[in-house]
Amino acid sequence: MNSWIRRRIVDPLLELLRQGMSPDRLALCIALGVVIGNIPILGVSTLLCAAIALAFRLNLPAIQIAQAAMAPTQLLLMIPFLRMGEWLMSAPRQALSIKAAAALMEQDLWRAADVLRDAMIHAGLAWMLVAPFATLLFYGPLAVIFRRAAAMKARP
Repeated sequence: MNSWIRRRIVDPLLELLRQGMSPDRLALCIALGVVIGNIPILGVSTLLCAAIALAFRLNLPAIQIAQAAMAPTQLLLMIPFLRMGEWLMSAPRQALSIKAAAALMEQDLWRAADVLRDAMIHAGLAWMLVAPFATLLFYGPLAVIFRRAAAMKARP
């Protein structure tokens, strides 16, 4: 697993530094990719990262590498974001099980769609509140790490 992570994530990012990318820009790309990669709405992160990278002239491969690496944590954080959103909105807690979802869809498909929409809104709201702070939290240490990596690269 470590060699796979090194080959697929670490080495491509270090190659961007070798090609002259600024350590701070790389840190920003990775921080944004990590945070956006954890958005609790499936299928949105890839497009959102691409749009942000293009709009702010960030490195598209760097942000997409970080975003794609977050797939496991995206799934793990969906329920905490949903619960936080329900709490923020003072909304009733929704049952989270396949059995409950199947029963709801069996009873009323439109109601199931409403519940899913509300869940995405609640989770998305919680993510939007956390995202700026998480980006700053990741950016600082990553900037230090990439500056050190760039300095090591500059040494003979």
